[in-house]
Amino acid sequence: MNDLPIRILIADDHPVVRAGLRAVLETEPGFSIVAEAATAERAVELAAAGGTDVVLMDLRFGGGMNGSQATAAITARPGAPRVLIVTTYDTDADTLPAIEAGATGYLLKDAPPEDLAAAVRTAAAGRTTLAPAVADRLMNRLRAPHTSLTRRETEVLTLVAEGLSNQRVSERLHLTQATVKSHLAHIYAKLGVDSRTAAVAAALGLGIIRR
Repeated sequence: MNDLPIRILIADDHPVVRAGLRAVLETEPGFSIVAEAATAERAVELAAAGGTDVVLMDLRFGGGMNGSQATAAITARPGAPRVLIVTTYDTDADTLPAIEAGATGYLLKDAPPEDLAAAVRTAAAGRTTLAPAVADRLMNRLRAPHTSLTRRETEVLTLVAEGLSNQRVSERLHLTQATVKSHLAHIYAKLGVDSRTAAVAAALGLGIIRR
């Protein structure tokens, strides 16, 4: 069984990135690149067809389904391949949905080739690899949960950072304006601030959201 190659699907909407990942992984013994996908939807289709052990999944695609949604769709099936996120994004707004969706690992695109190869092998074995920055942030959340925003609070603050009013945030997230105000009040309390601008600045500084 150990002599069988690890079959890899690369899902990224940038051809240069896919080519780069392929070039790195094809030099590793015991790896076989079986398919590539330029969209998250295609990645889900290919993963469902079988014959893949590990999916390298980006988080952002040009349109349609994102990487976290694709990860959830892939991992929901029995006997699904492992999903290893390989992306440039490391904020809570990116990492938490991906990990909650069932990603086995989370690596950043600037990781050394040897770390990428090790992460693929670790994922194939069903174990977790996290980029140091992601692991540190998750540990900090566990150590200081009172300062950690929930996923919904992170979504609200991300939209606020984009300049959306409470009304627009409520429409986008299908919440009442009262609920949005309640989330903002909790955010202010957790971050120790008293305004939208200060909350956005603090969250950006802590790496909770990105702009």
